Amino acid sequence: MVDAARKGTAASLSIRGLPNRGRVLCHGFIEAVTYAPASQVAAFTAIVADHDAPPAKSKSTRKGAPARLRVIWLGRRRISGVAAGTELRLEGMVTMRDGMPTMFNPRYEILSRQEEQ
Repeated sequence: MVDAARKGTAASLSIRGLPNRGRVLCHGFIEAVTYAPASQVAAFTAIVADHDAPPAKSKSTRKGAPARLRVIWLGRRRISGVAAGTELRLEGMVTMRDGMPTMFNPRYEILSRQEEQ
């Protein structure tokens, strides 16, 4: 209960506002997901971007801050409800990996889902 109260008052960062490393609470939209084949180690990967992020060709935005965050859940092949278009709130440690901010096994909350047509 204390944890929920803390999250409710903590300011959530946009993906553009992420530091290069450290614990953060952020939010964004799933831009893409990658499913690992059965022959590889189980890992579910998602790319999270701000709602108004520039096209994927752009590697950074103002002041060199990255516009995208790679999120990797180790030991998982899928996460129900997490798909392209889903809005998430994420909490975890950010680190730079292969030139992109990356978060492993974050706590997450699904805020909204893209409607299927």
